[in-house]
Amino acid sequence: MEEYRDLRLTAQAFMDTLDRPGLEGVTAGIALQAYLPDSARVQREITAWAQRRVDAGGAPVTIRMVKGANMEMERVEASQRGWPQAPFRTKRETDANYKRMLREALRPENLAAVRIGVASHNLFDLAYGLVLAAESQAGDRVQFEMLEGMANHQRRALLERTRQVLLYAPACPKEGFLNAIGYLIRRLDENTGPENFLRHAFKLEVGSPEWDVLERGFREAFQLDIDDAPRRTQNRLTEYFDASRAEADWDALENEPDTDWSLSANGAWAQSIAARQEAGTMEIPLVMAVGENPDASPPSFPGRCLDPSRPGMVLARYALANGADVERAVAGARADASGWRILGVDARNEILGQVAQELRRARADLMWAALANGGKTLTESDPEVSEAIDFVEFYRASARSYFEQPALQAMPRGVVVVVPPWNFPIAIPCGGMAAALAAGNTVILKPASDTVLVAWELCQCFWRAGVPPAALQFLPCPGRGAGAQLVAHPHVDAVILTGGTETAWHMMKARPELRLFAETGGKNATLVTALSDRELAIKHVVQSAFGHSGQKCSATSLLLLEGEVYDDDEFKRMLCDAVQSLSVGSAWDLQTRVGPLIRPPSGDLETALKTLEPGESWAVLPRQIGENPNLWSPGVKYGVSAGSFTHRTEFFGPVLAVMRFDRLDEAIAMVNQTGYGLTSGLHSLDEREHARWIAGVSAGNLYINRGTTGAIVLRQPFGGLGRSVFGPGLKAGGPNYVAQFLKFADRPAAVQSDAPVPHPDLQSLASQITRLGDAMPPGMAARLLAALQSYAVWWRDEFSRSHDHFRLLGQDNFRRYLPFKEIRVRVSERDDIFDIFARAAAARVTGARVLVSFAPRCATRAVDLLSQTTEAWAGRIEFIEESDSAIEDLIRSWPVHADDRLRFAAPDRVPPALRSAAAESAVSLADEPVLAHGRVELLWYLREQSLCSDYHRYGNLGARAGETRREPV
Repeated sequence: MEEYRDLRLTAQAFMDTLDRPGLEGVTAGIALQAYLPDSARVQREITAWAQRRVDAGGAPVTIRMVKGANMEMERVEASQRGWPQAPFRTKRETDANYKRMLREALRPENLAAVRIGVASHNLFDLAYGLVLAAESQAGDRVQFEMLEGMANHQRRALLERTRQVLLYAPACPKEGFLNAIGYLIRRLDENTGPENFLRHAFKLEVGSPEWDVLERGFREAFQLDIDDAPRRTQNRLTEYFDASRAEADWDALENEPDTDWSLSANGAWAQSIAARQEAGTMEIPLVMAVGENPDASPPSFPGRCLDPSRPGMVLARYALANGADVERAVAGARADASGWRILGVDARNEILGQVAQELRRARADLMWAALANGGKTLTESDPEVSEAIDFVEFYRASARSYFEQPALQAMPRGVVVVVPPWNFPIAIPCGGMAAALAAGNTVILKPASDTVLVAWELCQCFWRAGVPPAALQFLPCPGRGAGAQLVAHPHVDAVILTGGTETAWHMMKARPELRLFAETGGKNATLVTALSDRELAIKHVVQSAFGHSGQKCSATSLLLLEGEVYDDDEFKRMLCDAVQSLSVGSAWDLQTRVGPLIRPPSGDLETALKTLEPGESWAVLPRQIGENPNLWSPGVKYGVSAGSFTHRTEFFGPVLAVMRFDRLDEAIAMVNQTGYGLTSGLHSLDEREHARWIAGVSAGNLYINRGTTGAIVLRQPFGGLGRSVFGPGLKAGGPNYVAQFLKFADRPAAVQSDAPVPHPDLQSLASQITRLGDAMPPGMAARLLAALQSYAVWWRDEFSRSHDHFRLLGQDNFRRYLPFKEIRVRVSERDDIFDIFARAAAARVTGARVLVSFAPRCATRAVDLLSQTTEAWAGRIEFIEESDSAIEDLIRSWPVHADDRLRFAAPDRVPPALRSAAAESAVSLADEPVLAHGRVELLWYLREQSLCSDYHRYGNLGARAGETRREPV
């Protein structure tokens, strides 16, 4: 019986309660919904139990039979979660099940123990129930139930046939009036559905075409063969994974479903994970590409893997790399003895497909490690495993798309170091390793010191699948000393960091030429306007602020309330009540909603938990729980002022700061003032406010009427703007992320240069290039024309559009690009005509204003030629003579959310002093070699943004109900 959904759990709770001593004579009832296939099974189980109860002298019970509750919300949930739809998919199936359940209920032998409530407004079903009741001589053991105010003429007719009629209506105190309105709206929505009987009841006549349709549907339901098994059968205890799944195109990704915790089998699975108590005797070694150093001392394991829920509990010990180990690891990665870099894309992708399967098999092991070593509850780590699987499946497909571009040559960068955080110890390191490996690089993983055990379990999946240890090395080491030596090593070609802003800044200043791809901090805000669903906003804010104890980089840490909401005492009461209702405790306790911090609070977080600034007050006072210094209850601060320490400082813990605003533009300015730009949320039902907020807020991931956490691969590619990103900012989980770990070159022989150029400014430039003809070096004009055509096509088809690859019910997921306002094309003495013309054209196709910048010695003929051939662009291009020192001053003056970018033609054309200035100012310089292929070249002129909006209201799709969307299975 373990496969039953929450319906089965509800039924069991009903029976267990009435089985308690002293309740034998209590009469009680339960509602069963016929749109769930397993309602018929549960009905039979309750009936058998009730018969035993009555035989023992107990009172009968009542089953109230209804057709459904909120079908639309069930559809939306299933579509978005990737689960089968729990109810039947068609009304005909529901009708058939309702009749089956009526027949079962109205058998005389069953009526002695179970009284029946027939809840329906369908005239045919009511008549059928009357006939069955008469045949079974049910008397007062059957009651017909109808909603007051709905189809009163039918109610009067029914009353003429039986006195067993119950009218019901919602009743509530004044303060609950909104809930009653919500109930009424849902009833009206259901009752006016195209297949609902009440839609036709008020003008229905016997023998009319509508009557014939309804009668035919009633009759056909008796002939329909339906199952009584639940439609959701996921069972983590018994699932089996054999051969790896076939590789699909990246845009056909099917996200891995999370665990459905409403299934009792999965609850038992969770209990089995939490019951594991493994001794802390494991020793975790370094795993390196070369053999043991014969001159080295015997291995030692000074590092300790601790349990945040149980201070002092040592789960495992691990080796720490020293400087010599770093040198050996980098040399081994560079040598690539396993041949990973020269392995064909098919062979690499086959292995990565096996990695995904190993991750599926290891879900429980990975979640146990995250619970034990990271303090994550199982409901927090389960989506991480799904995301890790998605990363592997997605990156192997997106890497192939680059290797198979006919006009593009893609090559691995070389050696990639992955430096992940402790707060997402499964998904983030897996994503970095998978992307780098899919691109053909060798990888060195420097795991977070707090979660080495999780990283070890993760790497086991890669190695078991066939990734050679020489291609994926495991190198725990302290951030300072050996860790700093590793990321600054001259033979490391790229570093993937997810961590603090200061950490990234330090890395860049230590090695300005470093290819650093970093997602850093966030001071994320959710705005709630007066035109919002306030209760829904509270639900989403509480989850976003305090999931994983507020230790997510995407967590909502600022709550900005419009004056009407801020001043609403009832809103404040509901918010505080929701926060205080969260269960705080050990991650081992499956009831816990807020688990431990990774370590005792210190620094800015300790200040935030213990102090108030002028004007601030605690709406919910945080406090340490018990004797565990890692365990803190959530805190909510009201009265936070703009520009304050609380407003602008990232705390990375369970503190929510509440601010007041009067105008939406004021709130947007408060968000941007933090300097970060990772995630941001808006709760409003006004589409005009949506548009203003989207246009004004600076953040990489935007969320409307939903939480700010839980980004899913390809649905919401993840990454920020401003101080939340270092490097070009290509988003994790998006189709461009892998490009960062590849080097590219054009394949001129495959380029078509005679195709039309679908962009007006580029058309004019193409005409001038064609006119010049032989005045250019041999082949130059053809290559430029091919570049213009490629830029225009890729701009039209990919970069100028928003993409929703999933089209889920009730949710938009747009992947889109933000052009820079200005692109500075910096000219070097070594740049040729193609380098200069192509960059100007690429910048212009995105809509940016082009600034061609050159030092006095670089005022070449090519610059003059570009000036002559772009006269038609008028003020959309400008030529500026400026020194390197002037560029350095410009870089230092750029604001955090600068709306311009500096584009060089190659890395070796960036003066060292200018690169150092950029590193000190956290400015990303676009210096990849210039390509004719728009798929890659245009990436350096744009920023990516994800926009996710829940457009449904509790399942109601409103005016968009007729759209073609992805239906659940």
